[in-house]
Amino acid sequence: MRKVFIFLGIFFFLPAGSSQTMASDVLTLKDSINIALERSLAVLSADEEIKAKEFEERSAKADFYPKLSTSYTYTYMDKDTVDDAKSTMWVWNPLTLAHVPREVSPLRTDNYQFSITATQPLFTGWRLSMSRDLASLGVDTAKIQKVSTIQDLVFEVKAAYFAILKTDKLQNVARQAVEQLEGHLAVAQAFYDEGIIAKNELLQTEVQMAQARQDLISATHGVLLAKSLFNKLLRRRLTKPVSIKDILDYTPVRLRLDEAVEKAVLNRSEIQEVSLNVVAAEKGVKLTRSSYYPSVTFIGNYSRDTDELFLSAVTGEDPDIWTLTLQADWTLWEWGKRRDEVAAARARLAKARNLLIEIKDNISLEVQEAYLSLKEAERNIQVSKKAVVQAEENYRMNEERYKQQVATSTDVLDAQTLLTQARANHFNALSDYNIAWARLERAMGIGYETEGK
Repeated sequence: MRKVFIFLGIFFFLPAGSSQTMASDVLTLKDSINIALERSLAVLSADEEIKAKEFEERSAKADFYPKLSTSYTYTYMDKDTVDDAKSTMWVWNPLTLAHVPREVSPLRTDNYQFSITATQPLFTGWRLSMSRDLASLGVDTAKIQKVSTIQDLVFEVKAAYFAILKTDKLQNVARQAVEQLEGHLAVAQAFYDEGIIAKNELLQTEVQMAQARQDLISATHGVLLAKSLFNKLLRRRLTKPVSIKDILDYTPVRLRLDEAVEKAVLNRSEIQEVSLNVVAAEKGVKLTRSSYYPSVTFIGNYSRDTDELFLSAVTGEDPDIWTLTLQADWTLWEWGKRRDEVAAARARLAKARNLLIEIKDNISLEVQEAYLSLKEAERNIQVSKKAVVQAEENYRMNEERYKQQVATSTDVLDAQTLLTQARANHFNALSDYNIAWARLERAMGIGYETEGK
């Protein structure tokens, strides 16, 4: 009775659990992208770069606030120098009711000094403001660079995903070719045993069979390599089994080229990044021009100078010194140094503007190339689909004619080769189409949780 319950438990629970595990192991394209983004070292590095730029921004903002510094120093002066500075002073002695001489030196052998200083910039020719703005632009640039990193990774995952689907289809095509040749070889062997065909026809089929098996081995290796690349992008073990959802299909393109270019101009992070570089270059010009203006600083200082380690003072002495200083600095002449620095900053601004124009042109060309590749793959799908139907019918007819000995083995082998090539071309066209669409999405700066086809 106990064995019956164990059997029923295995029967009812294990299949359900196994099917659930298998279902969870089948990755969709979105799942694959999410896993890759979650584990990507490049994305993590982009996050760290954003953090670094945010700390730099906070550092630039801190320059607006007062700076507080302190120091504690000890200075030893040789006794001869102290003695050389001595002078005679007449001091009143209340006991003798007379003035008595005493040698006193303004210097001390042991000198202990403690000071604390507060510095507040009041005007720097807008240098601090420009530095803060440049730091803020650095944060924005780092965030845009992260977007570029994400878009690149999304495209790579899509390309690897469809590469698995393509190589898997090509493996099936190669396997079908082997099965068809096995069937044809069996017929040819029977004909040869009956003396209907010559030895060379049988050998020709066997050679074609060997080639088909080699093609199947190559196709199998292609699947393994595609899955290894996919696992690498998802940062999994390279030999980890991969099971993905088959979405190798065709959906017509409903997008014009001018619309694609317009989307790219609006969405491409590279254009946004270079635009920020132009703004940064403009602020760089203002930053260098700040050296033309004076700088005004308020300084508050407190110091205590004694000959005691713990800064104690003799009764009657006042070792404390307080100072308040308003300091203005203005460099009037540096032999054209500031003028050259401003000219260099303006040259960098012109370079940034030219780069913005160039990158817009390059992106427009990239979009056009991706769009034309997409259209080409779309046309190839229609042609290859029709070719598969024709090749299947051609193979069927030649195989039937061969069985009736009104066609040669060469006719069947040629028809089988054409069929294998037509099937491979069709799956290549489907894969090229989907990868071309992914490339066009990347060129337009979309493709991840944005509008679809």
